[in-house]
Amino acid sequence: MNFKNLCLLFSMLFLLSSAFAQRTITGKVTDAATGEGLIDATVLAKGSKIGAKTDFDGMYSINVPKDVTALDFSYVGFTTVTVTLGVSNVIDVKLSEGKALEEVVVIGYGTQKRKDLTGAITSITSANFQKGPLVTPEQLVAGKIAGVNITSNGGAPGAGSRIRIRGGASLNASNDPLFVIDGVPVDNGGIAGAANPLAFINPNDIESITVLKDASAAAIYGSRAANGVIIIQTKTGAAGKLKFNFNTQLSAGLPTATISNLTGAQLRESFSKRDTSYAKYLGKENTDWSKYIYQNAISADNNFSVSGKAGFLPFRASVGYLNQNGILKGGQMNRLSTSLNLTPTFLDNHLKVNLNYKFIGIKQKFADEGAIGGAAGFDPTQKVLSGNNEVFGGYWEWLDKSGKPLTLAPRNPLSLLEGKVNNSDVTRHIGNIQVDYKFHFLPDLRANVNVGFDKSDAAGDKENSYVPAFSFLNGGYYGEYDQAKLNKTFESYLNYSKDVGPGKLDVLAGYGYQDFTRSAHGFNQDLFAVNGVVDPKKVVTIRNALDSTQNTLVSAYGRFNYNIADKYLITATVRRDGSSRFAPENRWGTFPSAAIAWRVLNENFMKGSKLFSDLKFRVGWGITGQQDIGADYSYLTRYTVGQITAQYQLGNEFLTTLRPEGYDRNIKWETTTTTNVAVDYGFMKGRIYGSVDVYNKETKDLLSVVSIPIGSNFTNRILTNVGNMNNKGLEFSINTIAVQTEKANLNLGFNFTYNKNEITNLSLPGVDGTKSPGIETGGIGGGVGNNIQIHSVGYSRNTFYVYQQVYNAAGKPVEGVYVDQNKDGIINSSDLYRYKPSDPDIFLGFNAQGSYKALSAGFALRASFNNYVYNNIHSNYGNYNASYNTQGFVSNLSSNVLETNFVKPQLFSDYYVENASFLRMDNFFVAYQLNDLFKSKTGLRISANVSNVFTISKYSGLDPEIGGGIDNNIYPRPRTYTLGLSLDF
Repeated sequence: MNFKNLCLLFSMLFLLSSAFAQRTITGKVTDAATGEGLIDATVLAKGSKIGAKTDFDGMYSINVPKDVTALDFSYVGFTTVTVTLGVSNVIDVKLSEGKALEEVVVIGYGTQKRKDLTGAITSITSANFQKGPLVTPEQLVAGKIAGVNITSNGGAPGAGSRIRIRGGASLNASNDPLFVIDGVPVDNGGIAGAANPLAFINPNDIESITVLKDASAAAIYGSRAANGVIIIQTKTGAAGKLKFNFNTQLSAGLPTATISNLTGAQLRESFSKRDTSYAKYLGKENTDWSKYIYQNAISADNNFSVSGKAGFLPFRASVGYLNQNGILKGGQMNRLSTSLNLTPTFLDNHLKVNLNYKFIGIKQKFADEGAIGGAAGFDPTQKVLSGNNEVFGGYWEWLDKSGKPLTLAPRNPLSLLEGKVNNSDVTRHIGNIQVDYKFHFLPDLRANVNVGFDKSDAAGDKENSYVPAFSFLNGGYYGEYDQAKLNKTFESYLNYSKDVGPGKLDVLAGYGYQDFTRSAHGFNQDLFAVNGVVDPKKVVTIRNALDSTQNTLVSAYGRFNYNIADKYLITATVRRDGSSRFAPENRWGTFPSAAIAWRVLNENFMKGSKLFSDLKFRVGWGITGQQDIGADYSYLTRYTVGQITAQYQLGNEFLTTLRPEGYDRNIKWETTTTTNVAVDYGFMKGRIYGSVDVYNKETKDLLSVVSIPIGSNFTNRILTNVGNMNNKGLEFSINTIAVQTEKANLNLGFNFTYNKNEITNLSLPGVDGTKSPGIETGGIGGGVGNNIQIHSVGYSRNTFYVYQQVYNAAGKPVEGVYVDQNKDGIINSSDLYRYKPSDPDIFLGFNAQGSYKALSAGFALRASFNNYVYNNIHSNYGNYNASYNTQGFVSNLSSNVLETNFVKPQLFSDYYVENASFLRMDNFFVAYQLNDLFKSKTGLRISANVSNVFTISKYSGLDPEIGGGIDNNIYPRPRTYTLGLSLDF
């Protein structure tokens, strides 16, 4: 036998021996609650480095050496399950949501096991997201995370939410958290033509949302982390054959409530009891204007994705199309979203590349929301249509004796909706490429480079020349605008991780650069008319000059982690940021943090504990910064383009003027120092788990707009650093796997948050703050320049600043009679007092999700306590004088006037500040899972969902959930019924 044949024989014998020395195990990994296959779950041969991933259906196949006796099954957000190998080579496993301490959580510039976290970090995966027709990312986790208060901005298509993490930290600077999407810190400042900047992210593409709440967790992002950080990770591809998913949702949104005002009969009766000189203007109808401006809104959301591995390239690609109609007639949003994710590896897995690209296009038609208030105030005794289609488009309008529209009278609300045009076309591109290289000569050292961009372009047009009454008076107007934003990001860092001494050392050092540019311009055309006929020779075009700004952030940062014996955890970070928004002497800020944790459960005296499955104490401290002040050059002397009303006319041409702007050379960083003390706990082998956090946030050098002495600057109000503010609170969360059997599962979650906000100092340098009651804010309807809230030392921000109402023996408010606070015998502004805050001090969430065989169901509840709302609808329309005008027209009144009988407006009465505490069921869903359809691996999930199921509240207005606390023109939230289908094949 020659040498070649001998080698061949030995090779065959080696292969045969290897085959007999191992076995192939196959099976399926599913979600115990829903029965769905878990994509990319990990199957690991216990005691070895041999592993496999599940495919799109949750199927896996792993070659197991003969000496392996068990397999570990794990998935992000689920409890790890260990299965001892028996005779069978087919093992199916159901994973339940739970406190998986080995779960990997995304943090700033990297990942970390949950058991090793030292900061206040909460991560929610797609398995735990809110269900239903959700169009923006923040809606996925509303009510799910302690310390995070998400308040909807209303029910308009694409409307977003106000997000506050631990109460926010500023007065006039941004209180919004930083959003990081696949490693790109995005610009969430909004763009013209889009109702919500977060509407550009398709929730269907999101895999997980992680919230960094305290400074020890967020300080690595330094200057943009004062209000917390929200990290969004989108779905990626997995190895295996191509898998496809198509899901569709058909929704019907129904109006549930309208503003309560007088009927036509009630308005006529009110005039019969008062001055009847205006009764002649009343009609004979009983028109409910809300029935004419609202509609049942049908919407559809379709998404298709494909994932798998093409050659060496794992990928995921998706496309989605959303058509969302509003319950206010004419409102609509169409969104086309695409995403691509590539995750190839090279050089024997030493080089990993992650490429993400998203394109989103939104076309939106904005309904005139002034019609909501118009429907509340327009005369209900009049007809909707005049009967003469040749006059004002057939709409009934208020006219003078000569038949021309009254200039001060409100317009027919249906005319506003059907006549006005307000369209926008916005596109957004978000992309990045992240390269991670593990050095061959030093595998413990990694280099990571991330280059990304976030580009938005908007164009739109506005036109009201089709609203007949407007056209008759001035010919209407026509305008166009466009805006562009570009955010460029470059990040690079080195990460060294190695076992050193009794523990594991992890050190990171990096550099960051972000540049933001913005530009906008447009024009308006005023069309002049005589008796409703536009004169083409009298078209005046007013062009807005190009407005272009830029600001840049440069950063250096580092992080030190040391895990000693898996018992004692130490974390320290520092970041130094430079912002072009401040003068050179104030440009740089340093933001350090430190945290320690003690895993008590791993101590010898806790071993064998039958009570605890997790027990860890955490203490953290850190400083974060704020430079998001909305102005790029507030420290510079500069001129800006004047308002349209300040233009200089030469014939039919209007020349733009320039005006000097106020500035503050000494404006500097607003900084927030946070201390956090916490305990993480678990009982019954992880079936009950949660955490308790106590925190204190001190914000210094508050950025706020304040009044300054006339003549001391080019303005009488300026943005500057004025004082300090404190937020302190308690967070509690508990989750439990209440039922866990082969056929049935039930998971429950509850979270509680208490937050107290207080301004501790509010004085300009060199100014005696005791001579001023504070900074008035919170503009309201009724009169000109009226504010109903105030920032004052010793009180919460946005505290209501009102008169204390006096009531009679029957408990009715007495018109114009208030408590004389200073007892000087005169009721004036000196008798205003600080009443209640607008922000809640307690809010909570509760969710449940269960299954029995292939059937699953669940719901989510949210509650808010001691959030106060000023009912501006009642205060503005709840007095008889509001019903008539000397020009000769009549307006409707709020039904509240029947309770108060106020004749004149009492705008500053604390009677209108109401406790708006509420309990709301956000959604309820049921679903049924069908597997192996048509004798194939095709799966079908059928679901039904109701959103905005009910709200319980004593608030007398339309909706108690109002960001900012002033209710004057809210777009009602619809109750939405949804049928969904999801097909995997």
